[in-house]
Amino acid sequence: MNILLLGKNGQVGWELQRSLAVLGEVTALGHDEADFTQPQAVAQAVRALCPDVIVNAAAHTAVDKAESEPERARLLNATTPGVLAEEAVRLGAWLVHYSTDYVFDGSGSRPWRETDAPAPLSVYGATKLEGERLIQQSGCRHLILRTSWVYAARGGNFAKTMLRLAQERERLTVIDDQWGAPTGADLLADVTAHAIRHLQQRPQDGGLYHCVAGGETTWHSYAKYVVEHARQAQSAINIIAKEIAPVPTSAFLTPARRPHNSRLDNAKLQAAFGLRLPPWQQGVARMLTEIL
Repeated sequence: MNILLLGKNGQVGWELQRSLAVLGEVTALGHDEADFTQPQAVAQAVRALCPDVIVNAAAHTAVDKAESEPERARLLNATTPGVLAEEAVRLGAWLVHYSTDYVFDGSGSRPWRETDAPAPLSVYGATKLEGERLIQQSGCRHLILRTSWVYAARGGNFAKTMLRLAQERERLTVIDDQWGAPTGADLLADVTAHAIRHLQQRPQDGGLYHCVAGGETTWHSYAKYVVEHARQAQSAINIIAKEIAPVPTSAFLTPARRPHNSRLDNAKLQAAFGLRLPPWQQGVARMLTEIL
């Protein structure tokens, strides 16, 4: 199996280089080799390689910045993924693509299902939704995984930010009215590799799925978990934070609106692919052990 991985240097892309290696020959390209602001150049790269599977981990993920550069966000999140879908049709290849909880408006408290109507609040969410639809409308064989609150040991993430602030300040304020599940890039990559192998035998299981770690939490509870884990680990870092105070989303003004309810229902994915998505704490603890 020949696999083309795009976005190799992102958090998910980096983990995919590891997880996909057992499936076949992987050609991994970053922004320099496949610039998503140049859709036709990306199409030419696909044609030159003629992959059996295209895995797209490239995206415009700067949620607030997208509000001020919607054209660029649309190119990266919708237009170029749409071109990838057209190339997948031409080659008879599979296209694996990642989307987001931000396609929903964050209302209610029930975990979102794949059949729920999207209603994005931001440019980022709207462009990711457009990307999904272009892929679906192309008719290509595809697997779209919506996820949320992605982190990795490599690069920056929420947990690292909290650990840094907990060493600098005695009091932290963290949002407590947004709900979701922190999801490791390594988990996403492993699910992807498993799903690709599965789809070779059961192509009828392609489509749109939600893929997040099990359970749910708020950013505030997530921060408390991270700081307490660091304290118990007796690591070299010196935690001086005495209080982690809960605050509403309205305490932090941002250009892009965030959904309050980012819970995603994993039931369809787990049933179709015979998987169990572990609790979010398991992956976060492992990541913290790695970085502390």
